[in-house]
Amino acid sequence: MPLARTLRLPPSPWRSASTLLALLAFAPLAPAQSLVELAERARGFDAVWQARQAETDAAYSRSEQARAGLLPSVGLQAGASRARTDISQPNFTLNASTQTATLSASQPLYRPANRIAYTQGQRSFEIALAQRDAAEQDLIVRTSQAYFDVLGAEDALRFVQAQKQAVSEQRAFAQRNFDVGNATITDSREAQARYDLIVAQEIAADNDLRVKRLALEQLVGTPGVRPLPLAQPVVLPPLSPADPQAWVDVSQGTQPQLRQAQLALDVARLETRKAETGHLPTVDLQAGYSVNNNPQGTITAPQNGYRANVASVGVQLNLPLFAGFSVQNRVKETLSLERKAEADLDNARRSVEQATRAAFYGVQSGQGQITALEAAEASSQSALDANRLGYEVGVRINIDVLNAQSQLYQTKRDLALARYNLILGQLKLRQAAGTLNSDDLHAVNALLGSEPAAPALVAPR
Repeated sequence: MPLARTLRLPPSPWRSASTLLALLAFAPLAPAQSLVELAERARGFDAVWQARQAETDAAYSRSEQARAGLLPSVGLQAGASRARTDISQPNFTLNASTQTATLSASQPLYRPANRIAYTQGQRSFEIALAQRDAAEQDLIVRTSQAYFDVLGAEDALRFVQAQKQAVSEQRAFAQRNFDVGNATITDSREAQARYDLIVAQEIAADNDLRVKRLALEQLVGTPGVRPLPLAQPVVLPPLSPADPQAWVDVSQGTQPQLRQAQLALDVARLETRKAETGHLPTVDLQAGYSVNNNPQGTITAPQNGYRANVASVGVQLNLPLFAGFSVQNRVKETLSLERKAEADLDNARRSVEQATRAAFYGVQSGQGQITALEAAEASSQSALDANRLGYEVGVRINIDVLNAQSQLYQTKRDLALARYNLILGQLKLRQAAGTLNSDDLHAVNALLGSEPAAPALVAPR
């Protein structure tokens, strides 16, 4: 019985491509991420934040090292030796071994420099905490900046694609009018030129989106991020308090940069006090216990081995009398460094006040821009409708419609970016005042929608 042969045809490349596109179309997308979720991922991945956290841990261990100057120190020493002694007159030889062990302890009773050094260690750790707070606020701002950069790039690409679709329809409309003799070839060529320009803008917008998304992925350590957009309609909270001086007053007590400068001044003043203790005496309590074992005796008592146990306790006083003027010059040095720390604190106060006011006025300006752009969007839409109607009745030319379309989509893009910039501006204002924390991040997260915007599709090139 002949075997049945089945003819297997090679798969068609067109059929394979269609199947792949169908699978991609119906494949479930990864869930979108909110700003809070990506910020938490950035905390566990960002190298800058991890380095600052490690420096804070090191500062704590360093501050605890200064505590050793206040606590007792204990040491143990032990040794064993063997000696041969030859004496000619009278003829005598002694081979003797010796074992010794000493346990010693010392407790500072009066060492003012050690006490000041311990306080300095605590202040240095507080400086590290202030630096960590500044790094945490910077991480929030950097994550939010990268997040809204992606949303802004997505909006820009989406508006360019919508404009391309509108110009394509206007180009087809102009071509139909030319075919029936109601328009010149100029209208069609103008529409084609505008279409080619928008294609170039679409390519640039797509590349910008890829770069912005790559920056966000690198920050949070997660590929394929899909940030949630702002909920529609967009309602941004007002700035409160609406007084720049109120923000400046808050910054004087909470801003990490100011806290660092104030603590650095405290450390400098403590260093001056520590230098002045160079003239003061020190008092230590010392105790010891030693064992000296000579089983073969010694040269003075060769026949009798012995063991000596010695216990001691006492107080040691050390009074410096003259150190070559090193103490006086050290005090002068620390006083100069103290004046430098005071100047740095004044400069930090002025810088923080200026940055806080600038951030406040930036937010105010952003609010005004959004109001103006919302009005401009409505006006641009009305102008586009009027130009389209005028073109249909013959009182407007094609370039008028194209310009109106370009103005409308440019206004839409500027409005979206202005909203993102306002949100970022409010976060940066809180950062300048030193009050930015996770609660502010959750407040921004509440402005986001539950579903991401439709993905922008880019024509292959």
